[in-house]
Amino acid sequence: MDGVLAPGSSGIGFVLRLQPSPYRGSDQSSDLLPLVSYDDRYFYLSSYRAGLKLESEGWRTELFVKRRFEGFASNHVPESMLGMDKRAIGSDVGLAVQHALGEGSAYAELLTDGSGTSDGSELRLGYRYDGWWNGRFRWRPYASVSFRNAKLNNYYYGVRAEEVTPERPAYEPGAGVNYELGLQATYRLSEHWQLLGGVSVIQLSSGIRGSPVVEDRPLPVASIGLLYGFTPEGGASFTDRKPLIMRALYGGSSECDLFPIITLQCNKIHTQDHTRVAAVEVGQTLVKRLNGWPVDLAGFVGLLRHLEDDLQEDFWQGQAYFKAYYYGFPWNETVRTRLAFGFGVAYASRIPFGEERDQALRERDTSKLLLYLDPTVDVNVGDVFHSKSFRDTYWGLGVSHRSGIFGSGKLFNNVDGGSNYIYTYLEWAM
Repeated sequence: MDGVLAPGSSGIGFVLRLQPSPYRGSDQSSDLLPLVSYDDRYFYLSSYRAGLKLESEGWRTELFVKRRFEGFASNHVPESMLGMDKRAIGSDVGLAVQHALGEGSAYAELLTDGSGTSDGSELRLGYRYDGWWNGRFRWRPYASVSFRNAKLNNYYYGVRAEEVTPERPAYEPGAGVNYELGLQATYRLSEHWQLLGGVSVIQLSSGIRGSPVVEDRPLPVASIGLLYGFTPEGGASFTDRKPLIMRALYGGSSECDLFPIITLQCNKIHTQDHTRVAAVEVGQTLVKRLNGWPVDLAGFVGLLRHLEDDLQEDFWQGQAYFKAYYYGFPWNETVRTRLAFGFGVAYASRIPFGEERDQALRERDTSKLLLYLDPTVDVNVGDVFHSKSFRDTYWGLGVSHRSGIFGSGKLFNNVDGGSNYIYTYLEWAM
């Protein structure tokens, strides 16, 4: 996403990625990646990657965390991996440096596994040519080389002694070097909308290609997507925009699916367990009256506590999302009413009990990182009680929803499932 949006801009969209798996006999060749991009002076979020950054005079340095898209889900086990331990999708911690060089940028990234999955490390070096990155149709080629250590390659592509069969001997790829050549392009449809696309080819190291569970071939990759971009109003940084929006919520678990809840067909809570959630969130209004419509766009970050009713230890969850508010109702002059929908990501420090239970019954994986949706409806407290003191306070109902997009997103470990909590909340401006 670097350079796709103007500095300080944000965006929402999706990308469909087509790539054959390196494993023999895999049935998975596509991946749907939701795009949630936010760029601040010192912080950025880009769906599968978030970090702190410093920029000055052609240099950019980052400290970041990111998702590693290797491995496979339990319901997508390649034929060559049957009977082997799962190779799980992991998360890396990294340092990155980028420097303007000629008409492009040279970059380096040092990554190490931060999730205890592979304990592996990788050094990536690359160059991106930006000479054609201008106008309505923009495109840029790039090349990169990845130096991967033995722990990383052995975890994802090795065969352990206890996994040996007559057709699958023990194997350790060892350290190696991967190469990638690619082309990224965007086409601006309008002031805010862009089409995204890209093609590349990855050449795996000889050690990986020699594994009995890997196809010995280059890996072609193609992607296409759509992005809505906008520039937040009121300053280039989160701290420059006032006032803050505060939210406090409390609710209970529900066995109902999201659509029946928001269409008022189901409102049951605590039918299977008595787990609850409580959260505090802080946000900013980013755009008022989007395109002249009665719609505001805000951004939120929150800290949510899962209260597990002694079924397991209570734990924390963090979420970040954009939220669109619609307030064009004919009675708004009397009682301001808003319908809103939030879209982002949530990371739980452990799997909620309800998700663990439901996925175990279906023999499917779980994921700490999932898509986060937050539909709400509220009314203005000041209007209801005719009080000027509460003119910027709203009370309402909402749903805290975690899901894996029906198993289509590798970002979320191809999880098909999630959880819902129906909650009540107060929201006010500071």
